[in-house]
Amino acid sequence: MLSRRLQAFLTAAGVFAVDRWSKWIIETRYDAFDSTVVIPGFFNIVRSSNAGVAFGMFQENPSPLRTMILIAVSVVAVAILAAMLWKIDKQDRLTGTGLSLIFGGAVGNVYDRAHAGMVTDFLDFHAGEWHWYVFNLADSAICVGAGLLILSMLLVNKKEAGA
Repeated sequence: MLSRRLQAFLTAAGVFAVDRWSKWIIETRYDAFDSTVVIPGFFNIVRSSNAGVAFGMFQENPSPLRTMILIAVSVVAVAILAAMLWKIDKQDRLTGTGLSLIFGGAVGNVYDRAHAGMVTDFLDFHAGEWHWYVFNLADSAICVGAGLLILSMLLVNKKEAGA
């Protein structure tokens, strides 16, 4: 049986691999701003680039240091996540899975930023006039991982309150 640490890093590696593969498909088959309707009125695949961070924050910042600063901050965050995963035996299963998903997604987006200076996004959800920000599989893994961490914290607090 695989150790929890190895399982965590394999999960993160899987997230990274699927993220890179999905971005490669988009980057090789779509031109900038090409779009394919998948579910009319709800979901499109569209090639988009984000030079900022989540939800396009800092994308309009003209500073030539923007990309380097974002990479540096991201590398520090990835290093902290790696250290937390290294000590995964002290974490419950939900926390470990959440950290693995966040780590894999973060590494995927850091790779893009270091390699191209921006992140490729392509998942475009909308309903009527409401339009969500375009995102990618790494972003999805980070959000699901964060949700698992929140769930883990709520369950621990509930146990402690009932004890």
